[in-house]
Amino acid sequence: MSSTWKVYFLALISFLVGTSEYVISGILDKISDSLGTSITAAGQLVTIFSLVYGICTPVLMALTAKWERQKLLLGALGIFAAANLLSFVLPGFGLFVIARVIMALGAGMVVVTALDIASKIAPAGKQASSIATVVMGFTASLIIGVPLGRIATAEYGWRSVFGFIALAGLAAIIVLYFTIPRIKGDEPVPLTKQLSLLRNKKVLLGLSITFFWLGGYSLAYTYISPYLLKVAGVPDGMLSGVLLAFGIASLIGSKIGGFSTDKWGVSSTLLGGMVLHIAALILLSVTVSLPHNLLAVCSILVLWSFAAWSSGPTQQYNLVRIKPDHSGIMLGLNQSMMQLSMAAGAGLGGIAVDRLSLSSITWFGAIGVAIAILAALRLNAVMKEKDGVVQQSRGLQEQIFKNNPL
Repeated sequence: MSSTWKVYFLALISFLVGTSEYVISGILDKISDSLGTSITAAGQLVTIFSLVYGICTPVLMALTAKWERQKLLLGALGIFAAANLLSFVLPGFGLFVIARVIMALGAGMVVVTALDIASKIAPAGKQASSIATVVMGFTASLIIGVPLGRIATAEYGWRSVFGFIALAGLAAIIVLYFTIPRIKGDEPVPLTKQLSLLRNKKVLLGLSITFFWLGGYSLAYTYISPYLLKVAGVPDGMLSGVLLAFGIASLIGSKIGGFSTDKWGVSSTLLGGMVLHIAALILLSVTVSLPHNLLAVCSILVLWSFAAWSSGPTQQYNLVRIKPDHSGIMLGLNQSMMQLSMAAGAGLGGIAVDRLSLSSITWFGAIGVAIAILAALRLNAVMKEKDGVVQQSRGLQEQIFKNNPL
């Protein structure tokens, strides 16, 4: 198997992990009905997964930094597959929660290790594109995995989704064993060094953009299925198609966001995308109350997904430019922050649904994105202040040199 095909297979592994995480939002109503829990309680499955993923992955990767990469990937994938199998066979909500915790522990290590392997087996000069391919697999789970999960649930029940993922994971272990070469581990980067960057004002502002942007998105998206069914009045039979359109829009938004960042810069793309994100959430809140609103709701959903994910590549680049000499650590911190923000968004969304109403989630999501805009504006101001100081210092040095030539 060529290196290119190995990278595509790693992207498929990333797709399985992404599906196991995101599919909950697409089948939340079915899980709630089956387990006899409220929508709010079922929504906390997203919170638990993201919280465990975000907090434990950096720690586990630091502890296993020296492990041979193939061995680590196979072990992590084994944990992930076993957890999906447990989700398929174990009864009751409490045991399902335990299975989700185990799943998150394996999932985080699988994704990070797959990215690491992809960069090391890629042909010279194609490391970045190989990493992007693996990330695309994770993104594709939104486009394909969530609607497929909804279809499988309609045919075989929601637990079948995790049964299929477990079988696919076990098959992947066999293929990986015979195709992925043995690769040395790396020298570990101490967690203290990674966390020391959080003392930097620009880093904190940059990560806060991720937290509030994705937190606002997650707050609404976690409850998208019951929202569309109960508030927007989307027929159950159409929900898979609506979710598919939503996923395709996220892919297009991501592509356009990357193009716009290259052409018009970080600030314009990031702020423009988030303003459109807020507008879409507000429009959705207004439109669901109108009669015969199905086409309008679907159109606004596509706009929301496009706007939300146009900020994805832009924000990744935004963090790299803050600390270009620590780009790997910055991206790692951002991955953890993304998961923590999804946990917080799902948790706050549950509170909003429980204390207020299901229809309130889009308004609170919009507030979260608005705070991200304020953080982005503040970061721009801080960076301009520093650039001004640097230019002033250079001008002073040039003036001193002119007056006192060597």
